[in-house]
Amino acid sequence: MLAREASAIERRLERAVRVNPDGPVLGRSHPTYEMAERSRAIAHGGIGVVMAVAEAVGLAGEINTGVRVLASHRPYWESDHVLNIALNALCGGTRLEDIEARRNDAVFLDGLGVDSLPDPTTAGDFCRRFDTATTMALAEAINRARLRAWEAAGESFLGSTARIDADASIVATSGECKDGMDIAYNGIWGYSALIVSLANTKEPLFVDLHGANRPSHEGVVALYDRAIDLCRDGGFSDVLLRGDTDFSLTANFDRWHDDGVRFVFGYDAKANLVATAEAQPDDLYRELAARAERAIAATAADKRRRTRPPRHKQAIVAERGYKNIATVGEDICEFTYRPRNCDRDYRIVALRKALHVTGQGVLFDTFRYFFYITNDRHLSADEVIGEARSRCDQENLIAQLKAIRALHAPVNNLDANRAYMTMAALAWTLKTWCALLAPVHPRWAQIHNAQRRRLLTMEFRTFASAVINIPAQIVRTGRQTRWRILAYNPWLGCLFRLVDSL
Repeated sequence: MLAREASAIERRLERAVRVNPDGPVLGRSHPTYEMAERSRAIAHGGIGVVMAVAEAVGLAGEINTGVRVLASHRPYWESDHVLNIALNALCGGTRLEDIEARRNDAVFLDGLGVDSLPDPTTAGDFCRRFDTATTMALAEAINRARLRAWEAAGESFLGSTARIDADASIVATSGECKDGMDIAYNGIWGYSALIVSLANTKEPLFVDLHGANRPSHEGVVALYDRAIDLCRDGGFSDVLLRGDTDFSLTANFDRWHDDGVRFVFGYDAKANLVATAEAQPDDLYRELAARAERAIAATAADKRRRTRPPRHKQAIVAERGYKNIATVGEDICEFTYRPRNCDRDYRIVALRKALHVTGQGVLFDTFRYFFYITNDRHLSADEVIGEARSRCDQENLIAQLKAIRALHAPVNNLDANRAYMTMAALAWTLKTWCALLAPVHPRWAQIHNAQRRRLLTMEFRTFASAVINIPAQIVRTGRQTRWRILAYNPWLGCLFRLVDSL
């Protein structure tokens, strides 16, 4: 059936490309609306498979076992409240009030097999029942379920090295009565959200929250340690910590090294390090391999590429005399260095950027130094910088969490907002688990693995369009609820394969 649908739409699109003397194609239809008397459908047909994924990894059981904040269950359990907030994000809700739309959708409730969902006021009250300890218990419960998803994916898909990243982002709020908020360095009122994530799967492992004026690395050491234990429990044989200069916490370097944990951190360009880098002979510097390879590839491509379009942005900068800094070269060298809080030496990889400065009546060349510290003696200097730059992909994860309003402060105090963020971030985690649990048939392993990678890396908005927002008719029989798909899209094959495996 899927093959027939794919062929039909392909033929239709081919036939549509023809001379059209009749005028614009859009705007000709005159829709007539009416209420269906017997057919009952929902717009979020993919929610069924997402709930099946949550059930397959035992998420509800882990939450109800590890988190106890309700004195009695009338009728909702802790997992019901958590999944209610995650479902709101999965279905495109941007506020707690959007829960009301699904709570009043009888067909949606029939599809989930429930009589009702917690209302928005109850959801906010549930978040306010959390403190730091119970929020961490919730994160640990989710992570215990996460281990089952990793086990299903296997090392061949995840790799043997767990790359743990950490970064913080300002969560702005316009409210004036939110306990724990503060003013950030850039004048924004709100909170500072700390995210510790696994780069292999782009999953947020832990979300912490502080006032916006607090250092971005506050509390990260304990979360790094919990993430290390989690990844080792998940079967990763090697752990690599990564972070920018704010997360280069030298007091923990020796302990992590003795524990067999590798790390690559940015390091502040202190005066003594800059002096050491400047004192290195020029013959010890060599061009950064990645930049050299890009230059060679660009030269080869230019020979067969059409003429490049003019750079309008650069022309405007030059015309208006703006100061423009262009990187014209990147060279690297390395040396050993012992931070003040350490008892052993570590590798410092120095990146020397050659900069060409123009505009505002100036024209000169200069150097700027960037430093990276690591305890790994086997990575090449180019690979060390590659790991440090790959960490920047976590910014994309943070952007996606903001897009689904997981980094949002809808409740009135810091602890409640921390709990809400942990629950809402579960929406992104469930998307990831859909990719990890998607089965791979040996005969089509290459195609199926490519689909899993695409699911893993696609933006949430794309995932919602491909997997969640599928029209489906809900048919209730005596023993089961059938979700009858009403429209075709290219991801249905992957969805059906996932449903069958579950």
